Amino acid sequence: MRHSLFAAIALSALAVTPALAEPDYAAAVKADYDRDLGKLFEWFHANPELSFKETRTAARMAAELRKVPGVVVTEKVGGTGVVGVMRNGAGPTVLVRADMDGLPVEEKTGLAYASKARQVGVDGVEAPVMHACGHDTHITAMIATARRLAAMKDRWAGTVVFVVQPAEERVGGAKAMVEDGLYTRFPKPDYALAFHVAAELPSGMVSASEAIQYSSSDSVDITVPGVGAHGASPNTGKDPVYMASQLVIALQGLISRERQPLKPGVITVGSFHSGLKHNIISDEAKLQVTVRANDEEERARLIEGIRRVARGVGELNGMAEDKMPVVTVVEGTPTTINDGDLARRLNGVMVATLGEAAFRPFEQRGMGAEDFAYFVTPEHGVKGYYFAVGGTPPEAFAAAEKGGPPVPSHHSPLFRIAPEPAIVTGAVAMTAAVLDLAKPGSAASAGGGQ
Repeated sequence: MRHSLFAAIALSALAVTPALAEPDYAAAVKADYDRDLGKLFEWFHANPELSFKETRTAARMAAELRKVPGVVVTEKVGGTGVVGVMRNGAGPTVLVRADMDGLPVEEKTGLAYASKARQVGVDGVEAPVMHACGHDTHITAMIATARRLAAMKDRWAGTVVFVVQPAEERVGGAKAMVEDGLYTRFPKPDYALAFHVAAELPSGMVSASEAIQYSSSDSVDITVPGVGAHGASPNTGKDPVYMASQLVIALQGLISRERQPLKPGVITVGSFHSGLKHNIISDEAKLQVTVRANDEEERARLIEGIRRVARGVGELNGMAEDKMPVVTVVEGTPTTINDGDLARRLNGVMVATLGEAAFRPFEQRGMGAEDFAYFVTPEHGVKGYYFAVGGTPPEAFAAAEKGGPPVPSHHSPLFRIAPEPAIVTGAVAMTAAVLDLAKPGSAASAGGGQ
């Protein structure tokens, strides 16, 4: 996941270590972690898998969910996805989602259970693999949540759908599961819930927005054709490196000169490849670009602008029609926006459950993205709530402020979180949210999925 979240919140909380409130089921979650979930987390962390390749992870999650009384499990939904359904009479249907894929990053944390895995991804490239974004905590907390809900069926009524999602890092797994019948083959939810561990937020804390939680994200490939030549005679060819360099600079004009200043947007060229030797002008350059926005209008404008600017560079350099740059959107996700009424309600539940000091309103400080958005797009009519759970002990922030090691960011080879407080806090918070939404006899339980 593409995070940039809570730096200022973290710094403001250095002097405060939020004490986890103690609903009666919190002790059971802690006991589960001490008994076997800590080891389960370490297994997930040591055995990460790339997007749409999470076969061992999915099999282990399916096995763990089947151990929970009353959960009916279906595998291979949307590729490697897993769905577990727990029914408990009439009432609303609540979807609880956890993503499970790792990243092509070589782990350098030095942890005893650090990943040494390598895997060939869907792109055909072999790479080291690491849980460098904390998805291992998400799936472990899901098992903890499922166990608590199974043990407390006298406190809720309805249906819980546990969704173990592949390929969040490629922002394609949620869409694949929906297209494979998630909302037709299984009970359609009234509510969809998820959380993400945040290294930038102190452990024991949670944070959620009452509106936008994450930006849209589109991955764009640009191929810039050229005409190969000797490097000593550039006039005999068309240099794609030169043209692609013009394009890299010109794209920023879409942000600095065309974007409405109060509408966020980002275009970042993350990869630039061309040629094999010093003295050869190659016949092609390739760019990989990420595009971020906070609404669909701006998202579409930026994509259209990239196509226009790319063609303009081709025309500027006298390229033939069949040699114009080619722009392809290879993957993307809309903005993730929490339902306002639901967020206000569940933010109150977080405060009541974890304590006032443990909750902070979400402030968007970067343009990270999440494909949870596909579960709650308007056509589905599903109300969504996404929250963040702190993953770094407050003392680590204090040490960094005094000149010690900085807290590693998500997607870093040094990324590490404190698993016990993150998993326990996440599971307690998620359990509290489901119990509130599916409270027997409440207005919420008057609804119901199919």
